[in-house]
Amino acid sequence: MNSYLVYTIAAGILALIFALFLGNFISKENPGNEKMAEISSHIHEGAMAFLRTEYKYLTAFIIIVSAVIALFLKWETAVCFIWGALFSILAGYFGMNVATKANVRTAEAARHSQSKALQIAFSGGSVMGMSVVGLGLFGLGLMYFIFGGNMDFVTGFGLGASSIALFARVGGGIYTKAADVGADLVGKVEAGIPEDDPRNPAVIADNVGDNVGDVAGMGADLFESYVGSIVSALTLGAVVFRDKSGIIYPFLLSAIGIVASILGVLFARKSKASNPQRALNSGTYISGTIVIVSAAILSNMVFGNFKAFGAVATGLVVGMLIGKITEIYTSDEYDSVKKIANQSETGPATTIISGLAVGMYSTLWPIILICIGVLLSYFIMGGSKDGVLGLYGIALSAVGMLSTTGITVAVDAYGPIADNAGGIAEMAELPHEVREVTDKLDSVGNTTAAIGKGFAIGSAALTALALFASYAQAVELKVIDLLNPITLIGVFIGAMLPFLFGALTMESVGKAANEMIEEVRRQFKDIPGLMEGKAKPDYKKCVDISTSAAIREMVIPGVLAIIVPLGVGLILGKEALGGLIGGAVATGVLVAILMANAGGAWDNAKKYIEGGTHGGKGSYAHKAAVVGDTVGDPFKDTSGPAMNILIKLMTIVSLVFAPVILKYGGILFKFIK
Repeated sequence: MNSYLVYTIAAGILALIFALFLGNFISKENPGNEKMAEISSHIHEGAMAFLRTEYKYLTAFIIIVSAVIALFLKWETAVCFIWGALFSILAGYFGMNVATKANVRTAEAARHSQSKALQIAFSGGSVMGMSVVGLGLFGLGLMYFIFGGNMDFVTGFGLGASSIALFARVGGGIYTKAADVGADLVGKVEAGIPEDDPRNPAVIADNVGDNVGDVAGMGADLFESYVGSIVSALTLGAVVFRDKSGIIYPFLLSAIGIVASILGVLFARKSKASNPQRALNSGTYISGTIVIVSAAILSNMVFGNFKAFGAVATGLVVGMLIGKITEIYTSDEYDSVKKIANQSETGPATTIISGLAVGMYSTLWPIILICIGVLLSYFIMGGSKDGVLGLYGIALSAVGMLSTTGITVAVDAYGPIADNAGGIAEMAELPHEVREVTDKLDSVGNTTAAIGKGFAIGSAALTALALFASYAQAVELKVIDLLNPITLIGVFIGAMLPFLFGALTMESVGKAANEMIEEVRRQFKDIPGLMEGKAKPDYKKCVDISTSAAIREMVIPGVLAIIVPLGVGLILGKEALGGLIGGAVATGVLVAILMANAGGAWDNAKKYIEGGTHGGKGSYAHKAAVVGDTVGDPFKDTSGPAMNILIKLMTIVSLVFAPVILKYGGILFKFIK
């Protein structure tokens, strides 16, 4: 085995060992009193039951798709597809299993110290982060070694990761938002009881949803982003460099990124900063600095110049800037969120209007930064002399942006753990001071989650472009001619797909939430003494509603993302499919940014008011902000995050099935002739 593959696989194993260490640390912490343990067990059991049900359906999907791949392509590609899907499932399972143990221990730690609570919650999130990068890099390195570096086969691993990510993100997002909307509208607005009040029948389902949507779903999302960026660089690197240097560099850079993420996690866990945001940021910046320095040294060692370093640094800096801009639009420390809170004083309508405006404004700078990133990485790597070499530079910038995925996911997954800890504190009737600590951690978590989504969206654009370039190489497509009506048809279909996908997922949340609202109202009405706290609600019924709705509603959006590009390619040809990818990337990135940032801003506007401004909890402004937050929930946690998976999944489907498209594409015109 080549030394670079040894380092690659070893780095993946190191991340998994570190995840095991963190998991053991969490298990040894105090889970609190008996009531806290009981609540935590309900959340854990509900989350694991959902995953088991979801994975049962996904197993059938994996078998069918792998059979199709083996039949029309090669069995080796099918094997890689199965492993990519399996590793994605394992990353979500490991991360969520630990997260549902970390939540109650975070709540118990919050009784004594904010820094201890932060350490446990962040350690729980770090297990997810290390599982994602460990399984991702280990799996890719292993498949590359087993199949002798044949990228036609290894791309199947990326397809498996993308397929599972879409179902996990959509299914988890529908689950969590159905419960969240039902709990908020009936509990907080109609019944006037606090968030996470144990009298609310949907409260356990809501806390389960934080895990299946924001931990397992998000983990699968970032696993797919991480794997997709490396696959795109490997695919183009194999074409551009015959001496394997184009393969060696992204593998070793990703390995260094894992080490940098581990060091960043260790630093953030030991940080004495009183501000949780500052502690988490410090770890992220340290990881980024290590990667930038290492990328320069590695670039000179592998290529004899610093061009690759320039592309990587561009991606990393653009990613950090997009994260900062996301924070500006979604944190209550800045004007955008405060403006939404001000507008809430005149009712829900103005809350919605101002939140949508914030979301639309927030597309400007990320898109400009992505354009700058594409331009710089393309020309730094040598795009003016060799277009394919320039496209390799774009792929490297995506790898750079996601090189610190380990700590990015850790910071993201920390949020729902802190949120769960607050819910457990409320349901277990812990002192008010405990909830204040968990709310502070949760507020930071909302911002870090929005930053994580910003990273994922930015990397999606760059990765999709690189995968698109690989598709063009595979089907011998030299140009995309917009004057060709067939190509233009593909562009329009592609541009429409993110809106159709968003509509399907939003409607799914609406239907599932409607079922939840009716059930919560029924229980408040039919269970004597429930509102007085003298009777227990039927939590299981609400968990079952969210589970069945999520499984039922995730199928059509997930299947569409695979069938539509294949259908367009086979019926209209490779040019139309190229147009479809271009149209989908353009609108998909914009819709994803709008939804993610508008949702995050609405959420933090509500929390800003709950902090005591504009009349505080129970005020007219607060009720309006709750409505805004309710609209924003499926925006930021279901439809928005799934967009970046959608565009990459369609692109990698096109790449994997490129031989079929090249051979059989354009059936309609062959039939007409």
